[in-house]
Amino acid sequence: MIEAYLLIDFGSTYTKLTLVDINNATIIATSKAITTVETNIMDGFDEAFKKMNYDHQQIKISKKLACSSAAGGLKMVTIGLVPELTVEAGKRAALGAGARVLKSYSYELSNAEITEIKAMKVDIILLSGGTDGGNKAIIIENARKIAKNLTNIPIIVAGNKCAYDEIETIFTEYNISYILTENVMPKLNQIEVVAVREQIRKVFMDNIIKSKGMDKAESFTDGILMPTPAAVLKASEILAKGTSKADGFGDLIVVDIGGATTDVHSLAAGFPTKAGINLKGLQEPFAKRTVEGDLGMRYSALALLEASGEKNFYDYGIKENIYAKCDFRHQVVDFVATTSEEIKFDEAMAKVATKLAINRHVGMVEVAYTPLGEVFNQYGKDLLEVKYLIGTGGILVNSENPFDILKEGLFSKQEPTLLKPIAPEIKVDNMYILSAMGLLAFDLPDCALKIMKKYIIDK
Repeated sequence: MIEAYLLIDFGSTYTKLTLVDINNATIIATSKAITTVETNIMDGFDEAFKKMNYDHQQIKISKKLACSSAAGGLKMVTIGLVPELTVEAGKRAALGAGARVLKSYSYELSNAEITEIKAMKVDIILLSGGTDGGNKAIIIENARKIAKNLTNIPIIVAGNKCAYDEIETIFTEYNISYILTENVMPKLNQIEVVAVREQIRKVFMDNIIKSKGMDKAESFTDGILMPTPAAVLKASEILAKGTSKADGFGDLIVVDIGGATTDVHSLAAGFPTKAGINLKGLQEPFAKRTVEGDLGMRYSALALLEASGEKNFYDYGIKENIYAKCDFRHQVVDFVATTSEEIKFDEAMAKVATKLAINRHVGMVEVAYTPLGEVFNQYGKDLLEVKYLIGTGGILVNSENPFDILKEGLFSKQEPTLLKPIAPEIKVDNMYILSAMGLLAFDLPDCALKIMKKYIIDK
């Protein structure tokens, strides 16, 4: 009898299943079906499960683990003090936990901003502000306004610890559901995101799953562990850093092109690789995720066109009816390209999304002129020497030219200040297993690493 794990991704469009032989670190079968969150989330699962081709007599499913981005995923707002400091730190922590950050707020919340947050119907609020021992008046005042006006939203507090006693008193008085955790910025320019990410994941598991009508899925599985993007980031981190028993593959970037967003994950310290460059700005986390909500293949097709302009499409041989084609994809989000013309246009969209998303994710070098001459300053991550660039997402999995798409994310002499990878080895997650491996890594990281090596790196 073969012992297997069933790994489930309740995605925004598709529910994807991966069945893994955990003793031999092999994939037994994969399948997918349309996610049915509007009716019963298990209908889509049942359809996908029926499609799985394996010997039911010889395989015992010992555990079923799931992640989810269905029903809009995990929606958050972040609140901090200074936009370039605690606000940005909180946003990075939320993105790394797999959230969709709908908006970030700085300084003291206004009544109009409170009203705006109410209308968003967010799942979690991340409240930060002040380094430890620094300004505590603003975070306390924001806590008071939240307690009076946003009573049904779980709050994670990750700010100046000197304010926690007063915040606890306020939230207890108003019966607010809250968690106190470590400051996202305990010292100026020092980011601590690990504790915050874990608390976000716990709130997601304990509260958010039920509110999205996924109780049946949760009772069927052994747990919906995290949002899908967090699972992808977890898998990427294991692949880069390795485990206690096996080495990873070093610095890498993962590009995930979807219908609504293009996510970029970088696993690298990002320190300057060239001599004479000064590192400036906010500290970058080793495992960094950015989400580009205006760069998608379907829901965000018009936003992608607006962000890029038609000229970028001209570069890929597309010169006619660009707006109409993007508008059609925006309106018909389940459209599947079949003709050579449709496929060519989708691939052009994917190239635009890849280029712009990586441009926004990587660091850059700026020249400052001083009385002593030119000074070169780096802001963000230096990813010039990243070893691997890995692509995932429907367009890459189904394309006959995935490498041509991903090459748009490489360093360009036309944009020499952008610190994009120069000569990485390009790989494609063509079995769509990264989110599944993030789930598996919670229980069996060595097995997850072996499978990724076998099906992504060495294939």
